[in-house]
Amino acid sequence: MIQLRDLGYRYPESDRPTLKNIHLDVPEGEFLLVAGPSGAGKSTLLRCLNGLVPHFYGGALTGQIEVCGQNPVSAGPRQMSVHVGLVFQDPESQQVASRVEDEIAFAMENHGLPETTMRKRVEEVLDQLGLAQLRQRRLETLSGGERQRVAIAAVLTMQPRLLVLDEPTSQLDPQGAEEVLDNLLRLNRDLGLTIVLSEHRLERVVRHADRILYLRGVGQAALVGPPRQILQQVALVPPLVALGKALDWQPLPLTVREARRFIPVQDHRVEAEPPSPPVNDSEPVIQIENLSFSYNGRPALRDVQLQIQAGQIVALMGRNGSGKTTLLKQIVGLLHPQQGRVRVAGLDTRQSPLERLIEQVGYVPQNPNALLFADTVGQELDFTLRQHGRPAGDYGELPELLGLGPHMQRYPRDLSVGERQRVALAAILVGRPQIILLDEPTRGLDYEQKEALSSFLRQQRDRGRTVVLATHDVELAARCADRVVLLAEGQVLLQGPARQVMTDSLTFSPQVNRLYRDPRYLTVEDVLDD
Repeated sequence: MIQLRDLGYRYPESDRPTLKNIHLDVPEGEFLLVAGPSGAGKSTLLRCLNGLVPHFYGGALTGQIEVCGQNPVSAGPRQMSVHVGLVFQDPESQQVASRVEDEIAFAMENHGLPETTMRKRVEEVLDQLGLAQLRQRRLETLSGGERQRVAIAAVLTMQPRLLVLDEPTSQLDPQGAEEVLDNLLRLNRDLGLTIVLSEHRLERVVRHADRILYLRGVGQAALVGPPRQILQQVALVPPLVALGKALDWQPLPLTVREARRFIPVQDHRVEAEPPSPPVNDSEPVIQIENLSFSYNGRPALRDVQLQIQAGQIVALMGRNGSGKTTLLKQIVGLLHPQQGRVRVAGLDTRQSPLERLIEQVGYVPQNPNALLFADTVGQELDFTLRQHGRPAGDYGELPELLGLGPHMQRYPRDLSVGERQRVALAAILVGRPQIILLDEPTRGLDYEQKEALSSFLRQQRDRGRTVVLATHDVELAARCADRVVLLAEGQVLLQGPARQVMTDSLTFSPQVNRLYRDPRYLTVEDVLDD
């Protein structure tokens, strides 16, 4: 199905290759997981498989490549699209229609398929991905996760032999991610569809993969082999695997079920009381009273009551479309309440100009491109510094903490999605806002970078700043959140200390907690330090 021989690639105007000496054979019907640190070339490799590299991106490609019996370089993306379906890391970048149903049918219309065939295939993918209720919705009204499922559906209608996906679960809640992966697994096992999938959240995918291709970056040979073999050799691993390696569990468990055999029954301390969180009796810095908001008559928030004290990290969690992003936009003043009131740092968001609010609040949206416009990473940060009356170059430790040191003179939009996400974070955080709002901040980040981000956010909290993050990343919430607010259909379903809320939830609990079902154990460190 796929043959790569000494594959290399360098982007235009780059002085170093992104890929070098890649050798790979993928048989038909395999489920291959592509992993590795952010910026190692995973997205670039996937784009080589359908000819986007080098046809769309330019640059220099070396070596030999054959996919589905075709040479993507000579065939080009249009001809390869019949055989290879590619779902991008950023779903907005490949959507062209205004309605869900039209978007799903667009590729088939371009290829001139009969109308009866198009109708049948649209119905099939709507059911497969749970999108039937969204078929008449406009794309701009969908959440990020819903858009991602639409992008997958649009590709599946062409019934490709090879399905290539770049972080397809990065914007999905845990249950939505499981549903998508279950569908992919069924397509792979029942229909023999070959799947090549790149992902940073290995805990979601690794148990489904036949093999892992681990890219370590230019200058280091890629690793290929069964999941346990590869994960034993590398440092960037899921929490459960990290725990197994630390405690020398053999064979290395990939799932909670496999890890259960290593935990004596008496160690399941389900009756244990969670540690008491520190008392925070400071004045609320964010006060939300009876907040309701609708998009074109469709409720997004309903009677939300919430108070957040200074010096806390609060994680907003919930299914896709539950209102997390809308709530963040209300706090920063991008949206105004239709009912109720939002006060931030003593300012009423309906009466205070946005310029006044952003002196106190820094907001990083899901799509990092919305914040990037300068010619270099350093200029992005300098722009924020000038807005706050501080000298250019006063970055402190931020570039090093977020791994941006080598990229300060690079054009931001030439970076990977994960790297752009970190630039957007730095461009806001360098202003040292007292309130930090982050929407899916770990999209495109590897485990090491997520730990650096968690450490940075904890430092900000210890300095008295308030952090509110909307996230589907339960491992991030486990590592740094003091409180969790669980939203459902625009309402606050549950809120409380992170250890209590996450232990009580089967869906929004981290791997280690699912293993022990004990509020004292959310992370690997919690177990090892006990």
